[in-house]
Amino acid sequence: MNVRIDPSWQRVLQEEFDKPYFELLTQYVRQQYQTRRCFPPAGLIFNAFDSCPFESVRVVIIGQDPYHEENQAMGLSFSVPEGVQIPPSLMNIYKEIHRDLGTPIPASGDLRRWAQQGVLLLNATLTVEAHKAGSHQGKGWEELTDAAISALNREREHLVFMLWGSYAQRKGQFIDRKKHLVLQTSHPSPLSVYRGFDGCGHFSAANRYLEKNGLTPIKW
Repeated sequence: MNVRIDPSWQRVLQEEFDKPYFELLTQYVRQQYQTRRCFPPAGLIFNAFDSCPFESVRVVIIGQDPYHEENQAMGLSFSVPEGVQIPPSLMNIYKEIHRDLGTPIPASGDLRRWAQQGVLLLNATLTVEAHKAGSHQGKGWEELTDAAISALNREREHLVFMLWGSYAQRKGQFIDRKKHLVLQTSHPSPLSVYRGFDGCGHFSAANRYLEKNGLTPIKW
């Protein structure tokens, strides 16, 4: 399937790749891509890991599923390719950044510029069938992405974890708050943005924490 992954993550996750569950997951995903329309494109399944090496991670944003409509999913949580209409959740993220930092709202929903600065845009489930949200949940992806978060928690220090919504908060509940900054609020979707995300100030808080610990802030 020509999946690309940065060598640093290959090292970190190799133990998971050798486990029986991952072999079953690989068989399932390959069969799904051969017989159904699935997203993201096969080469971008590990794009979050390929775009942001393990040692470069400074911020982790946890999503749930890839986008399940045409031309949206690109293997980075919340991100869509250049030229694709910005989805509502990402627009609400942009609005909060504008409110928080005063920066203009971008015309593009492509978040590769964040990944290149050390923002790991990680969905809990890395694939999905077209038009069927959550269709690849419970197949093993969650175990792999838990292992990735656990490795960051264990091997790195002074990371910022942004946990938006109850799903992300459950997934990150084991993160060591003494080693890392954990920022929690509601999900930025239109259904829940007003329950805390709007006005949360997470982006300025993340940059203050990074600067306090001698790290370069993110250009959001």
